[in-house]
Amino acid sequence: MRLAVVSSDGENVDLHLGKGKSLYIYDWDGELNFVEVRDVEITEDSKHQGGKVLNACSDCDVLIAVQYGFKSKIKAEDAGIKLVMDEGPIDEVLKRYIDHVNFMKS
Repeated sequence: MRLAVVSSDGENVDLHLGKGKSLYIYDWDGELNFVEVRDVEITEDSKHQGGKVLNACSDCDVLIAVQYGFKSKIKAEDAGIKLVMDEGPIDEVLKRYIDHVNFMKS
C-alpha cells in the first residue's frame, strides 16, 4: 500500500490538503519504508488546490492531511484515493492508520 502525508516540515502532518506543498510518500507491505518527497506547485493565496495535490499522488492508495474540502473528497474518490484526516508526528499518524487497517482486517 502506498501512503502519502501532507507536511510542511517532513516531521508532522500539519497542513490542509489544499496547502500541501510537500508530500511525503511511504510504502507499507508489512514494513513501512520512506520512498520520496514530492513537491507540489501551490499558490499561497489561492483556494481549492486539493486537485493539484491529488494529481501529485495519483499512484497512492491513501492520502493523510489535517483537513480537506468536500470537492477534494469527491475528486479523491473518483481517483481511487482514500482521504484520511489526522495530525501529529508523521510516524505516529502512519502507525495509527496501519494499526487501524490491521484491526479492521482481523
